[in-house]
Amino acid sequence: MGHSLHFTVDGQEHTLVVDSRTTLLDALRDRLGVMSAKKGCDHGQCGACTVLVDGRRLNSCLALALTHDGAEVTTADGLAPEGELSTLHRAFLALDAFQCGYCTPGQVCSAAGMLAEAAEGAPSVVTDDLEGPVELSEEEIRERMSGNLCRCGAYVNIVAAVSRAAEQSR
Repeated sequence: MGHSLHFTVDGQEHTLVVDSRTTLLDALRDRLGVMSAKKGCDHGQCGACTVLVDGRRLNSCLALALTHDGAEVTTADGLAPEGELSTLHRAFLALDAFQCGYCTPGQVCSAAGMLAEAAEGAPSVVTDDLEGPVELSEEEIRERMSGNLCRCGAYVNIVAAVSRAAEQSR
């Protein structure tokens, strides 16, 4: 039995009828043709499927689509509207923060979400000062990005790209 789902993806409104077991990732890829969210492990362990839902990062392979009725979903493509690359996209390109590129959309979405979290003052397990502004040290960035895996091992450049984007957005 199908259920109606209405949400906004990368600025475009969509209404779908989906099975109650459909994940947000499958709705994006299979029903809407949005390919920037990648299907990696399908168990929430690799982060390739990371998208922003109402501004918060989320592993879309673990989320049932219907639980996000009315939500605003942003993929890595949505962070570059009309082809205008975001600060994060430009930093990833400039610092070669990818090799094969498969994990890159999830990395970019996760970085965008974590930069917003840090700007809001949300601490991580390695945050020293729980009352002051979050300092995005290399250790802090690594901890906050730890849910996104890169099989190619581009971590050094990913951390550098996130750091550069954080500096440029200040």
